[in-house]
Amino acid sequence: MKVDFNHIQSAHCENGVTTNLLRHAGIDGITEPLAFGMGAGLFFIYIPFLKVNHGPAFSFRTMPGHIFKRTCTSLHIPVTRKKFSSPAKAMSHLDGLLSEGQPVGCQVGVYYLSYFPKEYRFHFNAHNIVVFGKEGDEYIISDPVMETETRLTNYELQRVRFAKGPLAPRGQIYYPSPKSTLPDEETIAGAIKSGIRWNTKMMLHVPGGIAGISGIKYTARMVSGWRDKLGVKKGGQYLAQLVRMQEEIGTGGGGFRFIYAAFLQQAHDYHKHDSLLRASEEFTNAGDLWRSAAVQSAGIYKGRITDQADFDVVRDQLLQIAEVERSAFKRLKSIKWAK
Repeated sequence: MKVDFNHIQSAHCENGVTTNLLRHAGIDGITEPLAFGMGAGLFFIYIPFLKVNHGPAFSFRTMPGHIFKRTCTSLHIPVTRKKFSSPAKAMSHLDGLLSEGQPVGCQVGVYYLSYFPKEYRFHFNAHNIVVFGKEGDEYIISDPVMETETRLTNYELQRVRFAKGPLAPRGQIYYPSPKSTLPDEETIAGAIKSGIRWNTKMMLHVPGGIAGISGIKYTARMVSGWRDKLGVKKGGQYLAQLVRMQEEIGTGGGGFRFIYAAFLQQAHDYHKHDSLLRASEEFTNAGDLWRSAAVQSAGIYKGRITDQADFDVVRDQLLQIAEVERSAFKRLKSIKWAK
């Protein structure tokens, strides 16, 4: 059994799953940037007490599942989401949905994905794929970061659906529930406005000090002290973790800043505010700065540059990023939306 599903490659997994599932449901106008922006996907958080691959956890995007949920909610599309305690029941339920012609989004762990190159397999449990068919013992997979559809055996899929550790997926599946009325242009425009407002609130006003703009500034202060507190080697490893979470694991990093910039450009088609275009330019700048910080951090990790001044360069780059993103979100917050 195989659902007639169109695999489209995207820059990041949950954006792609959201876009592809909504397109399958008949909503053709949703692009990856629109899904990401309506889902208020842009974020930053540094969680020093949560360790991933022996380093502190960073994320450049919102919590797994929130992009899909918020995008569908803002478009008034009901969502079905389910987790399981039993792998056997999880696989049986999936088979039932496939037999009914329903492609299904799944949260999975990356480490045991057999079609991933070994150098990209980390213990990271917030990857997203679509399962849209089964032939014999193999499931047909649309992984948005892959160029073409791929396959996993029953054992392999069960293993990644029940990966252990932080953000354990517990067999989670999700998909947009059938809806007779598709969103019109006015609904999409409202979803764009809602997504921007929510994202602005999260980045400017989230409490706690380790998330949003405050989280970027907090990370900058910590980076400056890692050399003395942890030593050059471990401090470099922590910076490598920042780069890994930014560039290699699906938390987005600078890439998500570029996608958000594209979202604001597309949002301008629905809301003729020049502030959207100016903020788009600022987020493009932020993406470039994140990439520059990653290059500097990689140099420290590889031992090419190890002085305190080199750590301070990363600190200053992060502080600059914080100010650029603060300016962009304040600009978005100041928009007077039409009612």
